[in-house]
Amino acid sequence: MDLVNGFLNLVAPPFTFFTMLLFLPPWIFFRFCHGFLRTVFSEDLSGKVVLITGASSGIGEHVAYEYASKGARLALAARREDRLQVVADRCRQIGCHDVIVIQADVSEARDCKRMVDQTLHHFHRLDHLVNNAGISQVCMLEDAQDITNLRPVMDINFWGSVYTTKFAIPHLRDSGGRIIVLSSSASWIPLPRMSIYNASKAALMQFYETLRVEFGSDIKITIVTPGFIESELTQGKFLSHEGKMVVDYDARDMQVNLQPVGKVVTCAKEIVKRAMRGDRYVTEPGWMNITYVWRVLWPEAVEWTTRLMCMTTVGGESHHDTFGKKILDITGAQGLLYPTSIQSSELKSE
Repeated sequence: MDLVNGFLNLVAPPFTFFTMLLFLPPWIFFRFCHGFLRTVFSEDLSGKVVLITGASSGIGEHVAYEYASKGARLALAARREDRLQVVADRCRQIGCHDVIVIQADVSEARDCKRMVDQTLHHFHRLDHLVNNAGISQVCMLEDAQDITNLRPVMDINFWGSVYTTKFAIPHLRDSGGRIIVLSSSASWIPLPRMSIYNASKAALMQFYETLRVEFGSDIKITIVTPGFIESELTQGKFLSHEGKMVVDYDARDMQVNLQPVGKVVTCAKEIVKRAMRGDRYVTEPGWMNITYVWRVLWPEAVEWTTRLMCMTTVGGESHHDTFGKKILDITGAQGLLYPTSIQSSELKSE
C-alpha cells in the first residue's frame, strides 16, 4: 500500500498538470458553447411549482418576486406569517395568481414535511425547491458560555435544508425538478466571529455536491454562494452568544466593513436566471469567485488580510474598533459601499 501511494505521489501531480494543458482549452470552449445554448433554450417557468423557504425577507423574498414575474406558482414558507402574507400579496400583484403561505420552522423536521405535503396537496406537483432559510451568528467561540446556544445556526442553515430536501426528493424526481440552495462565499472565506455560520454553509456545499452524484440527472442542483447581499444579516441581525436574536450595527460593520454589499434585487434576478439556464453554481457578485482562487492558491494571504480587517483593533477604545470598521467610520464609505436600505434600518421583530 505504501508503495502504491508513493508511486501516486510521484506521478499524480505531473499527470494532472499535463492533462489540464491538453484538455482545458477544448473544455472551456465546450462550456462556452453549452452556456450559450442554455441561455437560448432556458427553462420555461410558466406554471411550474416552486417552494421557497425563508421567503419572508431578503433573498428569499425577492427570489419569490422573480419567480412570480416568470409565471410560476408559489408556496412561500417562513416563521413570520404576517410577513409572508405581504410577500404573497405582492407576488399576486406581479402576476402570480396561485400562491400559498405556509408558516413553518425549518429547524423542525415535522414542519419541513408539512411544507412539502401542503405544497403537494395544493398544487399536486413540485418543480423547484429553493432552500434559502438561514440565520447568522456573530461571536467568538470562546465567548459562548453555553455552546449549545449556537445550535440554531446549524439547525436552520444546514439541517433545515437537509430535512426539506429529504421530503421533497420523490416529487422532484417525478418532475425532473431542481434544487436551488443558498450557501455562501463564507463557506471558503474564514470570517472571524462567524465560525458556526461558516461551517454550516460549507456543510451545505459538500452535502449538495454529494447529492449531485447520488441524483445523477434525475434532479438538478444549483448552489448559490453570494457575498454580502442586503438582507437582515447585513442590517445587523445576528444570533448572539446568549442564543438571542439581536440587532447590532457595530457588529455588522466589523464583519462587513469595506466589502461592498450587493443589491438583493440584482442577486435574486441572477439566481433565477441562472437556475433557468441550468447552471450548477451562482456567485453574486461575480468578482467574489476570485476570492476562492486566492483561498486555494494563497490561504495565508487571505487569513492575514481577514485578521487585519476584522480582528485588529485600533486605538484600544473598544473591541468594536477594528481596522476595517475604523476606516469605514473615518471615510464615511457606508454611503458608497452599502445600499441605502441597510445604512440605517429598523428591523421587524421575529
